[in-house]
Amino acid sequence: MLGNGKNCLYCDQPVQGRADKKFCDDQCRNNYNNQLKAVKNNVIRNINNALKKNRNILESILQNTDETIKVNREKLLQEGFQFKYHTHQYVNKKGNVYVYCYDFGYLELDRDPDWFLVVRKKTVSK
Repeated sequence: MLGNGKNCLYCDQPVQGRADKKFCDDQCRNNYNNQLKAVKNNVIRNINNALKKNRNILESILQNTDETIKVNREKLLQEGFQFKYHTHQYVNKKGNVYVYCYDFGYLELDRDPDWFLVVRKKTVSK
């Protein structure tokens, strides 16, 4: 069959076959689609990495205790904490807003906004 006057979207070689064919072979089709997805996946991967890093920072500050601990903003920033990334928020009955990265979170203290109370989410046992 003669070419349809189109070139492959990936390698720019002439495409032969059906009139609506866009790629010269499966490899070019796969490479083209993988390239398109890579940009989207990089954004998601970077955000997930930031969330995991924030969680690990909070966990390392709290260590292996069931207690809470106070930490200042500068310490969190030095560790690489990014405040814009979190998974969810919880507002308690008093109106305090806890910001979480998965199962670890923090509460900005009203008395001094440069200090935070780091907490671990309590799990409900059945």
